[in-house]
Amino acid sequence: MADEDDRPYTTYKARPRFLKGRDDDGIDPRSGDRPEYEVHGRRRRFDPRGWLRRGRGTATGRRRLSLGRILRFVAFAAVAWVLVSTIIFLISAQIQESKVSDAAERQLSSAGFTLTTPQTVLMLGSDARTKGTKEAGANVIGTPSRSDSILLMRVGGGASATLSIPRDTVVDIPGHGRDKINAAYAIGGPSLAIQTVESYLGIDVNHLVEVNFENFPQLIDSLGGVTYRGRCVVSYINGGTRNGGYTLRLKAGEHEIDGKQALALARTRKNECRKSEDDRARARRQQKILGGIRDKVISFETFARLPWVAWSAPRAVQSDMAGPTLLGLVGAEMIGGKAEPQVLRPSGAVTLPDGGAGLEVDDAEKQSAVQRFLKG
Repeated sequence: MADEDDRPYTTYKARPRFLKGRDDDGIDPRSGDRPEYEVHGRRRRFDPRGWLRRGRGTATGRRRLSLGRILRFVAFAAVAWVLVSTIIFLISAQIQESKVSDAAERQLSSAGFTLTTPQTVLMLGSDARTKGTKEAGANVIGTPSRSDSILLMRVGGGASATLSIPRDTVVDIPGHGRDKINAAYAIGGPSLAIQTVESYLGIDVNHLVEVNFENFPQLIDSLGGVTYRGRCVVSYINGGTRNGGYTLRLKAGEHEIDGKQALALARTRKNECRKSEDDRARARRQQKILGGIRDKVISFETFARLPWVAWSAPRAVQSDMAGPTLLGLVGAEMIGGKAEPQVLRPSGAVTLPDGGAGLEVDDAEKQSAVQRFLKG
């Protein structure tokens, strides 16, 4: 048996690492020096490039970043961002869902899931104003108020359509005779408003959305504003700036509008820039704002703001829909395509029993509009 001292051994000859610029083995890569070592009596020169070729790592001990690894990381971060935003949306929507009256929920017709089944959603905006404002025709918050806007949306299962009803359209309000359609909200709240719309158009309403004017500007601002294109608008909301309200001035063309401007634009009834306008122009402006919101939500710019948008969106409305249902509605609106705005076209004026004036819509016009709406 060979003596232990006769076993093959390796002898390393390396210079100490004490000069700046030497690598991990204490060798200056610029000098060409390499340690020599002996194995079984043979002398070899160390070649670090062989280590790199064998995939043992880089000279600094770190793995190289590949395009595939970067893309996987970005995809993971994006999914996590969307997941967090979804959770925030569901929490916010659940808080708001309890604010719809039981009477209104009982009036709604049941339907399938909002993302996969066509739904009819009634959107209402109240004309209630804060106390002390001087805007003509306004009601103070807390007192009976008329619906300032009446808009139907057809979404889900690929459907995409909108239909606005002018607020001065004269209809039969169940149990209360003939009056302007916006009076139904003042008389019996959202429940009677739903019943009146269903009776007038002959369709079922599946969900209700009441716009919260107090929080609506926050939604627009969380999106970074929306794009609006239209004719010139000059209006004095709540009596204008001089009376503690808001004055809106927009030239004809395209504008990036913020939350206050969007709310004022949606509420503008008397346009001083175009005094011949009627309520149909107002309804078209409201639909353009909704279209601007949709376009902004699906834009890349909004992705960075997604958690803030997810929190603000449910707070801008009061709805019968809980988190998952409302989320399905948003998804259906995003993938359903852009709807062609529709507004019921009055055929003439009519005198109300109290002597007031309203608008009348021909039955043929009404049925044609309803058919186009239901086809989506």
